[in-house]
Amino acid sequence: MRRVIVVTGTDTDVGKTVFAVGLAAAIGAYYWKPVQAGLEDGTDTASASKLGVPAERIVPEAYRLATPCSPHRAAEIDGVEIDPTRLALPDVEGTLVVEGAGGALVPVTREILYADVFARWGQPTIVVARTGLGTINHSLLTIEALRARSVPILGIAFVGPAEDDSERTICEIARVPRLGRLPHLTSLDPDSLQAAILSGFDMEFFR
Repeated sequence: MRRVIVVTGTDTDVGKTVFAVGLAAAIGAYYWKPVQAGLEDGTDTASASKLGVPAERIVPEAYRLATPCSPHRAAEIDGVEIDPTRLALPDVEGTLVVEGAGGALVPVTREILYADVFARWGQPTIVVARTGLGTINHSLLTIEALRARSVPILGIAFVGPAEDDSERTICEIARVPRLGRLPHLTSLDPDSLQAAILSGFDMEFFR
């Protein structure tokens, strides 16, 4: 039986990929990045392989775009037309962790945002947020955008140094579960990431 967990972020470079990959590895899930924009500096799928997701549990991207920018613009620059029907959830046996790109309102095309795709899927979605300055505003805006589209929110995962008041404030105002926190790791490898995921999160949320 398939279970899907969607992972989005409050912004670019908040730690979404590391969290999504670490979660997939820790719970033995499949990993899927529907649209990869930017190939030269490595891909998120390559990161999944390096950080502990077995090759047989990595689902190939629907689109691989060379230009490192928003998918809608990367597709235009690369001369590719993104067909949203190709973004249907893949059929796997077990749990599938799906990672979006940047924040929830990043355009997939000039007509469709990632949040619109999440709404079509209708699957539990995790918001990944940094713990630094500005996170309250960014987190609440992201949650409001998802709720406006009736996207079910599993909870919020924080990345960075502990900021207890900010984390508590976001969860209280938004009325969402705090799933846990992933600290910045001085050594990022499969073992250190899995240890941090298992110690930093209540895994019952993901069962």
